[in-house]
Amino acid sequence: MIPRIKSIKPLENYMLYVMFDDKKEVIYDVKTDIENIKSYEALRKVQGLFECVKLDQSRTVVFWNDEIDLPSDIIYEYGTVV
Repeated sequence: MIPRIKSIKPLENYMLYVMFDDKKEVIYDVKTDIENIKSYEALRKVQGLFECVKLDQSRTVVFWNDEIDLPSDIIYEYGTVV
């Protein structure tokens, strides 16, 4: 089953705080994605874009624009539990 996100909050230094429906809370470091995925570079280059993170209707994807998104299962698996 794909984990559903309850809430998301951008933090300093390209980190995301994410709470899932099952109460799991993680911090996900987006810096690695910015360094390794070309389309993610805009998160660093476009002022204020990172802070505009949104959650899709299914609550299984966070996104910033049409080119930059992040599935909830990646965040769930690779985020650091808090």
